[in-house]
Amino acid sequence: MKNPEYDKEERDIVESFERGEWKSVPNVKHEIEKHRQYARNTLRKDRRVNIRISSSDLEVLRAIAVEDGIPYQTMIASILHRYANGRLIDKPRTGRTLPVSR
Repeated sequence: MKNPEYDKEERDIVESFERGEWKSVPNVKHEIEKHRQYARNTLRKDRRVNIRISSSDLEVLRAIAVEDGIPYQTMIASILHRYANGRLIDKPRTGRTLPVSR
């Protein structure tokens, strides 16, 4: 098997693993089930919300979703979920060519 091409983050992970820095968690089956439940609770969509946003913002969100290969409503729900949980990182977009409404 050929050596795969890794980016810096991937190389750091592989090197860390090879140095023996990774340890298995106790009671792996319990941990897996706990995280499955977290995922179920996170992904469960049990409420409908209607919002009004500008056409230009929606156009940009749809373009980003297409570029990322996901439905735009799923992307918006993900953004709101991350924001609600304090995990949304605010940083400028780079390298994207998105439509601009005039």
